Amino acid sequence: MSNIRINWKKLLILFAIVFLVIQLFGSFFFYELAVKRGPKDFLQKNTDLEVSDKAMDLFLNGDWIDWVAAQKFERLTLTSRDGLKLSGYYLPASKPTDKLVILTHGYLGNAKQMGLFGQHYYIDLDYNIFMPDARGHGKSEGNYYGFGWPDRLDLIDWTQLLVKRLGPDTQVAYHGLSMGAATVLMASGEEELPGQVKAIIADSPYESVYQLFAYQMNRMFHLPAFPLLDSTSVLTKMRAGYSFREASALKEVKKTTVPILYIHGESDTFVPTELTKNLYQHTSSDAELLIVPNANHGESIALDEDKYKMTVDQFLSRYIDLK
Repeated sequence: MSNIRINWKKLLILFAIVFLVIQLFGSFFFYELAVKRGPKDFLQKNTDLEVSDKAMDLFLNGDWIDWVAAQKFERLTLTSRDGLKLSGYYLPASKPTDKLVILTHGYLGNAKQMGLFGQHYYIDLDYNIFMPDARGHGKSEGNYYGFGWPDRLDLIDWTQLLVKRLGPDTQVAYHGLSMGAATVLMASGEEELPGQVKAIIADSPYESVYQLFAYQMNRMFHLPAFPLLDSTSVLTKMRAGYSFREASALKEVKKTTVPILYIHGESDTFVPTELTKNLYQHTSSDAELLIVPNANHGESIALDEDKYKMTVDQFLSRYIDLK
């Protein structure tokens, strides 16, 4: 009997060692896969990111591309609270104004891609525009992606820098796409958010990094979130300074006072539409919701551009004075 008990103990110890090794290697694998800065080839064949021909034509051939190339953006830099040199692009309006929009891009994107939206703000709405490269993207430093959480503080610091430059009467709108939408929402409930921020547009956001990754692990790898996602979160906390559960847009919108317009594609399978609906339902400030039929992730503006811009314009006019 004693020999049997010893064997069971050895098996349990072996099982524990194998489990820990799997968790360790799995954590490093998923950190490298999603969080560490670098190309993400696994997304290239992801059917959840396929967009319509109309959207692809706008993204690749739209006149906004030539417009961005023709502008004389001023490149601004900012040192983040943890010492990273961040980069962004500022363009003053064609005539003096106190209106400013800060446009935040998505995962693996870069600042100037937000010219897709910036062109409308600049030409039609006469806004000053600023487009930052998120940490780990474009010309900004950083060896990891923050998925909006450390980026929210960068956004607040950018806002303070621009308000100091443009004056205390500046009226600021945030407009973010996907990860950029999560970023503006994650900033929305922070006590240090400048009072000049009057309105937020969040296009295709997610509730939290943990929730997003849990969904993607199940969809792409058919794996449960626990325990592998939790161990990856611990590794991310050690390497990048944030955990997946703390990185929550949902907890921030529950305490925000800034009006928020949510936009999401009805057919989005990469970041499910239900996430935005839940954010909308739990927002403590004035909130509106636009669901665009047949639109996949991030293509709402392409499939119904007129409705998109009209909704944004009407929303902004309620919270930002026209001067």
